[in-house]
Amino acid sequence: MTIGITGLFEKLEAEITQLDIDLIPDERLPVLQELIDFIQFKIDEGETVNLNFVCTHNSRRSHLSQIWAQAIAAYYKIDWVYCYSGGTEATAIFPKVIETLSASGFKTTVLSQNENPVYSIKFAADIHPVIGFSKTYDHAFNPKSDYAAVMTCSHADENCPFLPGAEKRIPLTYEDPKEFDGTKLQTEKYAERSLEIATELKYVFSKIE
Repeated sequence: MTIGITGLFEKLEAEITQLDIDLIPDERLPVLQELIDFIQFKIDEGETVNLNFVCTHNSRRSHLSQIWAQAIAAYYKIDWVYCYSGGTEATAIFPKVIETLSASGFKTTVLSQNENPVYSIKFAADIHPVIGFSKTYDHAFNPKSDYAAVMTCSHADENCPFLPGAEKRIPLTYEDPKEFDGTKLQTEKYAERSLEIATELKYVFSKIE
């Protein structure tokens, strides 16, 4: 894969560049501002920015959010941002998620194939990949304290009232593309949800000084 001027893979860089943040509805801006404020505060204090994206099964929206956030932070050259994901239960990353990310320019590789596959998801040649697999939000892979819990689905937000160690809780919820599984609209709707998440995270990181 060729490399763009930001250090990201060229196709992925182009995808991020063309995302139009002006299309974000005004009603989404206040909750996005909560995430901006958390990240900016941590950077101003010289602290690591830990973001744990949480959804019920850690199979779709939380992974899309984690992976796009890590890539877009790199796109804007914002250091010390570490993105994680987890669920209230562990299942497996839905394969369409990996397919959708690959179509956007991520380089994905299966590291282990079992009931809960492990993937390497790279966004740049010289930056460590995101290691993707389904896990609970409090898994050993994830931070235990000083993180923002970004709730990407309403079910997890409503049914998980307390997350130990979370410094901030932000309800940045998205509609589940799962409802289109097995339909002719599946590919379109997964791409639509992925790019919605990416656009909002581009807005967030574009505001960081």
